[in-house]
Formats: sequence, structure tokens, C-alpha cells
Amino acid sequence: MPSLPTVEDIRALHEKYAPTQEAFDLVHTHCEIVAHLAEQLRAAAAPEADAALVRAGALLHDIGVYGLLDADGRFTMGQYVRHGVLGYEILRKEGFPEPLCRFCSCHTGVGITREDIRTQGLPLPEGDYVAGTVEEQLVMYADKFHTKRTPPAFLSAGTCAAGLARLFGPGKAAAFEELRERFGEPVVDGLAARYGHVRR
Repeated sequence: MPSLPTVEDIRALHEKYAPTQEAFDLVHTHCEIVAHLAEQLRAAAAPEADAALVRAGALLHDIGVYGLLDADGRFTMGQYVRHGVLGYEILRKEGFPEPLCRFCSCHTGVGITREDIRTQGLPLPEGDYVAGTVEEQLVMYADKFHTKRTPPAFLSAGTCAAGLARLFGPGKAAAFEELRERFGEPVVDGLAARYGHVRR
């Protein structure tokens, strides 16, 4: 795989696509937090995973969110599930390799299948958007422990599982529990204090 972008390169890409400073602060900060959580989980439970790829994937996974914000930084209602495929398109346009682009399209929920798209009527091109590599799985799982909602917050495993069941069905909560058994739970106390985000 070609060399990965630096942290500075990734920050510049966020700045390029963010419609407002507030949008940049929200999304880039979330991506930084997910990178910290994913690295913590990798070090504890999956040291064989490529640390640099996990970091780059985590820092870029939500780049597509900017495509769903208007000039005032408000979300396009009912379209949030599309942010992964939008991010994939952004990274492809920017010339990034497929393994990095996939962090965008394969991190939503605990994976979205073509069956999910059909049965739930999701506004996505039909396909399977499922984390396949351990690096993708780490980023997808770490992402569940922090939300960009107002106010941004760190989520407990129980809150994560309940939210997945509500949004995508009870089978997704079971898939989350399998990831929890495999990777454990991140410790968020230090990050919560550092970023000043609440815990739920």
C-alpha cells in the first residue's frame, strides 16, 4: 500500500472539506478521540494490527460527515447513514488507496449489509459495508464509544448496544457484544477529562 497520510495531511483534509470552523471542531475532535480509543484497544487486544493504518483510518473515518452539513453546519435530516459512502467517495477522489477509503464506508453501526439496506430502506447504494480487517473492526468498534451529538459524549458499552439495537435491530447489539468480548472496553476517564466531554 502507498505511504499513509500524516496527521498534518489529514488535518488539512478536514479543513478543506469542513463548511465551518464549528463543523471542523466537532468532526475532527471526534476523529481524534476515536483514534485514541482504537489505539488503546489495539495495544491491549490486537497488537498484530497495523498501528499506523488504524490511526489514519480513525482520523479519516468521518470525513464524509461534512458532505451532510449545510453552510450553517446543520445536518441534512434522515441522511446521516450516508456519511460513510460519502467519505469513501471523498478519499477516492483525493487519490487514497482502497484500504484507507474503506474505513469510511465500513464503520457505520457494526456493519451494514445489502439485506439491511433492502429491509430497512436505507438511502445507500446496495452493497455490503462491513468491516473485514482487524484494523477496520477496531476503528468501527472504537467509534461506538463516542458521539458527536450535542453535547459530544463518551458512551458506555450498554448505551452503545442499546443504540445499535434501536437504530439497526437487535442483531446488531449481539454483533457489538461479540466485538466487546474480542477487544474489551476502552478506558475513557482520561480522554473525557482532556476533552471536557460528558459520559453517558
